[in-house]
Amino acid sequence: MGKQIPIKKFSFRIIVFSVIIAALAALFQWIFPDYTSPALPFVVLFFFFITLFTIFIVLRNDNPYNQRQFLSGYMLSRIVKIFSSLLFLTLYMFFNKKDSLRFAIAFLVIYFLFAIFEVYLLKLENDDISKKIKDNNNNIE
Repeated sequence: MGKQIPIKKFSFRIIVFSVIIAALAALFQWIFPDYTSPALPFVVLFFFFITLFTIFIVLRNDNPYNQRQFLSGYMLSRIVKIFSSLLFLTLYMFFNKKDSLRFAIAFLVIYFLFAIFEVYLLKLENDDISKKIKDNNNNIE
C-alpha cells in the first residue's frame, strides 16, 4: 500500500520558514541598507521554490519504507539544489557585478539556512518512518 506524500505539511512549514527568513532579510535590509543586496527578496523566493521542489523529489516515493529509494531521492535533490543554486548565483553575479559580493554573501547565508531547515524536515520524516517500521516489527512479534 502506498503512502500519501505529506506535501501539504511540508509546504506549510516551508512557507512559514520562508516568511520568517524574508522578514529577517527585510529587517536587515532596512537597518543596514548599504550592506545588503537589493536582490535579497528574490534569493528567499528562489530558495522557497527550490526547497519545495527538492522536498517533493525526496518524498515522491510511493514506498516510504525503502531506505535505498529515500537515499537516492535525497541525493538527487542535493544535486538539483546545488546546480540550480550555482546557476542562479553565477548568472546574477555575471549581470550585476557591482552587487556581486553582497549578493554572494547573502546567498550563501540563506542557502545554509534553508539547507539546515530542509535536513531537519527530512530527518523528522525519516524518524517518523523509522518509528512506524519499528512499531510494525514489534506488532508482528
